[in-house]
Amino acid sequence: MTDWFQTPPGRYLLEWEQGQFDRSVANLFGYNALQLGLPELQALAANRMPHRWLALPEEMLNPVGATVETDAPVADSLVSEDALSFPGVALVTNAAALPFSAASLDLVVLPHTLELSADPHHVLREVERVLVPEGRVVVAGFNPNSFWGLRQSRARLMGRFGISALGLSELYLPEAGEFIGSGRLRDWFRLLGLEVESQHFGCYRPAVHSDHWLQRFAWMDRAGARWWPIFGSVYFFVAVKRVRGVRLLGPAWRPRRASGTAPVTIANRR
Repeated sequence: MTDWFQTPPGRYLLEWEQGQFDRSVANLFGYNALQLGLPELQALAANRMPHRWLALPEEMLNPVGATVETDAPVADSLVSEDALSFPGVALVTNAAALPFSAASLDLVVLPHTLELSADPHHVLREVERVLVPEGRVVVAGFNPNSFWGLRQSRARLMGRFGISALGLSELYLPEAGEFIGSGRLRDWFRLLGLEVESQHFGCYRPAVHSDHWLQRFAWMDRAGARWWPIFGSVYFFVAVKRVRGVRLLGPAWRPRRASGTAPVTIANRR
């Protein structure tokens, strides 16, 4: 997906998602935050937690079908050759087996991470494990029920049958990954005890390649948000982990009022 993000549609997408992440994570407080995937996007730039990490899943550095040198350990070869090409990467890990203890992270952001994973539901289950109670997960992904999603599905269908006419079989979005519908993602949230706090859709412009035509259709962003909001090319979810029987305590330094009444002086005759 790295090459696709250098195209006009990719830059248009990154600009919209950067604004969404900045607004969503700016006022989320805690100690530990993790961005899993998509190093082209600084999803935690506006967050103020003291510990923020960028991690890359192994499948992004070693895609399916790629070969790895056998004269060196797999982890060493991945970190030394591939991970260093992405600035700011703190660790390379398996998205379905995060190296964090249970209830240790306050915020996890997944920019297009689920749709690039071999088992996205297991990845989301692992994220729920490492989140603290009332911790939040932010997910961004392509919406299959959109102009971009329909064009991608049509191109894949025509390519499967070997039909090529007028460039209709050309993929518009990255070939890697499978799109996950917003309704399906909400069902996964519900099964894992994650309550959707907010959802947004964006990028309503049609599937064109040139920057000139993307600017010509800029008015569709305003019209789409008003008239067909759920058909944006990208969805953006913020969910919070709810745990039954858990109640957040206030700060210990807050003074408490005395429950008893103050003594009253009684006058004496003598």
